[in-house]
Amino acid sequence: MDEDEPIVVSAMAINVAIPESLRWTDSRRGQEFRLDTINVRMLPDGHLAAKAYGRPVEGGRGAYVSFPVPDRPELHALVDAAGHRAAQVWSAHRGLR
Repeated sequence: MDEDEPIVVSAMAINVAIPESLRWTDSRRGQEFRLDTINVRMLPDGHLAAKAYGRPVEGGRGAYVSFPVPDRPELHALVDAAGHRAAQVWSAHRGLR
């Protein structure tokens, strides 16, 4: 790697389990989904973007579908805390195995 060549990180994302007490349901095309994971991406300007993912409440082999994260303070706090925790974990990495 050339020292003068900048390293370009094109994406950083984490998946965060939504605690049971904060989970919610949403629907799409008449099917209800239980949201259990938030995918958080860091945008080039340093802000975070988040989407919630879940599976059909009725079970089955339904798709893992994304939904907007509701504008709730406790979910904002979860995303913020997850970003800080991910920074700690990344900064303590032990290199490629």
